[in-house]
Amino acid sequence: MEPFQQMELPLFRDDVKSTIPPYSIQCPAIKSGAEYYFETESGLHYQVLFAKKKNSYLENIVNFSVLSDEFEDEYSETNRGEIYRIIATVVEIIRIYHSKHTYSTSYEFSGEFKKGNENRETSIRTLLYYRKAREILHPGWKVRVCENRVVVRHQKGK
Repeated sequence: MEPFQQMELPLFRDDVKSTIPPYSIQCPAIKSGAEYYFETESGLHYQVLFAKKKNSYLENIVNFSVLSDEFEDEYSETNRGEIYRIIATVVEIIRIYHSKHTYSTSYEFSGEFKKGNENRETSIRTLLYYRKAREILHPGWKVRVCENRVVVRHQKGK
């Protein structure tokens, strides 16, 4: 294999099966598109957007936000008891995206801080995302927390 070539590697372990069904996902019209949407049972609309990092087209930033006039901003805490199904849906969206971008080498995302926890180095949401990532990632991927970001990176040669 040439030094610059990347082996395709599954993002999630084969034995990972969610016991919580994801919400219905609206995928982009273009298969390689980067904007996904879903709506929760309580009527909240969410967007999951994949952006490419400036320095590498194979590295992705995952932006997850609520689209609702009801909240101050797109990163508001909704507290509707839907967090685990929302996470299951975001995991499914990342799985779908990665199946169309199999040569991606990293994913990065972060969670917003709850009121009163802004002085922490890492938000509780980011730690929740980190714990979920450790649970489901294929061993060929490494996950770490860097300040308030979860960074998932392909380990070359695995």
